[in-house]
Amino acid sequence: MKASASANSNIALVKYWGKRDAKLFLPHNGSISITLDGLNTHTTCAFSDKLAGDKVDIDGKAVQGAELKQASAFLDIIRGMAKTKARARVVSKNNFPAAAGLASSASGFAALALAAGKAAGLNLDQKQLSLLARRGSGSACRSIYGGFVEWQKGSKSDGSDSHAIQLAKPTHWPEIRVIAAITSRQAKKIKSRAGMAQTVSTSPFYPAWKATVEQDLDGMRQAVMAKNFRMLGQIAEHNCLKMFGTMITTKPAILYWSPKSVEILHAVMGWREEGLECYFTCDAGPQVKVLCLARDEKETSQRLLALQDIEIIVSRPGGDAHTVSRHLF
Repeated sequence: MKASASANSNIALVKYWGKRDAKLFLPHNGSISITLDGLNTHTTCAFSDKLAGDKVDIDGKAVQGAELKQASAFLDIIRGMAKTKARARVVSKNNFPAAAGLASSASGFAALALAAGKAAGLNLDQKQLSLLARRGSGSACRSIYGGFVEWQKGSKSDGSDSHAIQLAKPTHWPEIRVIAAITSRQAKKIKSRAGMAQTVSTSPFYPAWKATVEQDLDGMRQAVMAKNFRMLGQIAEHNCLKMFGTMITTKPAILYWSPKSVEILHAVMGWREEGLECYFTCDAGPQVKVLCLARDEKETSQRLLALQDIEIIVSRPGGDAHTVSRHLF
């Protein structure tokens, strides 16, 4: 059986950084994100007894080595659930740069969880899909849902209570805009997974990160439900800077920002002083996401483009991961 699915990327307003269990992808802290309309992964999966091994293609290139091993390990979880030994063919396409700090792993594993689950004959609900997607990439558990999403860290050792829930649908606050300022299309040198492990083990600031995240989560929930943009922006920006503070103080230091990234951060703070209400946040990579409301989308976009040597992608709250009828093979 063959199935296809599409899932959107997401941007965390309160970040997930660091695992308490690396094998099960269990986080040290919860996180809250916006699912991004228009930044998506389209994936087709089919299982067959005729295949000698799993075959995975992403954006027209055959996946090999460690990445293929990771994909096969994820597919093994699905094979175990479906009680099959059949190998899989997977073809996946992103409509945005992969491995560059735009959460392609989130949309990628969310789409794969849904497509492979359907292809294997499983009928999983959203909670089950979120639990499954987390096993491929932590942030993928949030991309199962649209709108505003919280990944609950859970406390059980088996991870059965560590999954995402939807705080609010995309229609709750459609005026929110996330403008991704792309400073580089190159894959980042240090993968998020390696960066997290290095941070947890060596950064002297990491205990302070864990000690203050619950306060950020409480404030962000209030901001989302009350549609308080200033509160949302201030918490998101501060939380982002705290996360990067832990990265910078690892041994050796991790510096995901490029000079252009830093230029954008300064620019956004300057524009806000001038009365343009916008805030920044970043994931592990050189891209900067600028948060604003629909009324300021045009002005913010124009100012970003005026900085030169960047591309922008404008998103609003996007929808749930879903199956699609168009197959990629």
